[in-house]
Amino acid sequence: MMLIDLAASGPPDKLRVAAQQFEAMTIGELLKPVFATVDSADGPFGGGAGEAAFRPMLVDAIAQKIEAAGGIGLADGIYRSLLTAQERQR
Repeated sequence: MMLIDLAASGPPDKLRVAAQQFEAMTIGELLKPVFATVDSADGPFGGGAGEAAFRPMLVDAIAQKIEAAGGIGLADGIYRSLLTAQERQR
């Protein structure tokens, strides 16, 4: 088994980026129910359709920041799996 330095410097490859994007998407899906329970009608912006329209973008932005700060540990495992699958294709 070949050991892979997952923290190697240099430009990220497409598999690494895909793994990180998948982790961010997963974090976003985990956050959606949390934000769905927030009652913002009495807040400074008053809730409404405008706030509801922008809420998915807020959730995505927060998820991307969480992933960029280290995430929840999914990206490394996904990256290893993608590398293994790619090697099997050769």
